[in-house]
Amino acid sequence: MTVESVEAVEVKAEDTQMTEVSVSLPEKEKAVEKVNEAKPRTVEKSSSYREESNFLSDLKDNENKALIELRSKLEEAILGNTLLKKEELKKETASESKEEEPAAAEEKEKEPEATDGAAPEEAEPKTEGEDKQSCSEVEKPEEVVDRDITLWGVPLLPSKCAEGNDVILLKFLRAREFKVNEAFEMLKKTLEWRKEFKTDSILEEELGQDISSVAYMNGVDREGHPICYNIYGVLENEELYQKTFGTEEKRNQFLRWRIQLMEKGIQKLDFKPGGVTSLLQINDLSNSPGPSKKEIRIATKQAVGLLQDNYPEFVARNIFINVPFWYYALNALLSPFLTQRTKSKFVFVRPSKVTETLLKYISVEEIPVQYGGLKREKDTEFSIEDGGVTELVVKAGSTETIEIPVPEVGTTLVWDLTVLGWEVNYKEEFVPADEGSYTIIIQKGKKMGEPVRNSFRNNEPGKVVLTIENSVSKKKRIFYRYKTKNCSSS
Repeated sequence: MTVESVEAVEVKAEDTQMTEVSVSLPEKEKAVEKVNEAKPRTVEKSSSYREESNFLSDLKDNENKALIELRSKLEEAILGNTLLKKEELKKETASESKEEEPAAAEEKEKEPEATDGAAPEEAEPKTEGEDKQSCSEVEKPEEVVDRDITLWGVPLLPSKCAEGNDVILLKFLRAREFKVNEAFEMLKKTLEWRKEFKTDSILEEELGQDISSVAYMNGVDREGHPICYNIYGVLENEELYQKTFGTEEKRNQFLRWRIQLMEKGIQKLDFKPGGVTSLLQINDLSNSPGPSKKEIRIATKQAVGLLQDNYPEFVARNIFINVPFWYYALNALLSPFLTQRTKSKFVFVRPSKVTETLLKYISVEEIPVQYGGLKREKDTEFSIEDGGVTELVVKAGSTETIEIPVPEVGTTLVWDLTVLGWEVNYKEEFVPADEGSYTIIIQKGKKMGEPVRNSFRNNEPGKVVLTIENSVSKKKRIFYRYKTKNCSSS
């Protein structure tokens, strides 16, 4: 199982009895009434939003009922100071008491001691009024209600009517099949874990410089989901493997780094109905360490547990590419323990189908070149402003040419080209407009096996001709783009 199988095994939250704290009934009723009436019933939909909708008008009756109930429970818990464990409040109180103890000891030392056998002075008896006053002084101070509890930057108090509140609550409800009590307990445990793990400050930590190639965020898919790539093949390097998993301390550091990466991805999301509220994960298993590696199994189990318990519904789809045979066997063993909802998000891809599968979810200009796309790291040539990509279909047993005119002398032409499935012959030429001039061979004919980027600067008007010969018995999809730069901009 990989670290990024965020929802690998559904673990139900334990049913926990809530402790009722005295809160004035009118305040509760007003708050709950405000929560349920303040939320809009209908919102204009976005036709491009294809995941389960977060628009209230799209919810089923039972789902809407569960959401209203969860809002009410959350409102009551926040106003009653029962959302977080009592132990946390006790710890804070205990630390304050410890600070007061030294001061009390100093005061005691300053009290006059009896000398020469003289009896100590008797304390003056307290009057009934003074005794009552002292009793009132030791009464429990009034609890301060924290109305500003947030999760991923979204205020959780429902009566604040913060944009994104319902979206967050729906994540927990969907993770627990709209069982309100289980969703509420999951939310409570997530908040408690974040406090213990110090997750809210994790983005400020310097983590994982040595293992940044193991996982990283890069681009978006066709629906705008930020993409997280997890590259396990780099862990085949024994030195890097030991740096990452060699000791318990290093595994714990890896765990914090992986949670930090998840939090960085969440920073790119938009928690509002119609917004992008989840990530796309791509797990490259090429040359990955097998299941015999004990250290990675331990770290994986810990990471999967934390991610599935504390980041519900944050992965739109989990795509596993370059999957080895042993992983299929492992997945078959795990499959009975997975819910249908979880399994529906998994996509397993053989090496020969990687580019074809990724194209279903990601545009070719956002797919990295190592996976057959056109995206290059720190690309200085092409950007979104340069326009899109053109697709050309070459029929079985036929040849197609792409002609790019270059009429101005001194123009530099840059182009990208990739073929889905390869197996074609490809060549590049410059054909001058003057029939008396010679054709210049830019690239001799060769079998394509990776995306092409090339450039040519002309000394006379003409055109660049790219020739694709498909000799196999099935059609091929070609994707290409180009741009020109004159002398002043080259």
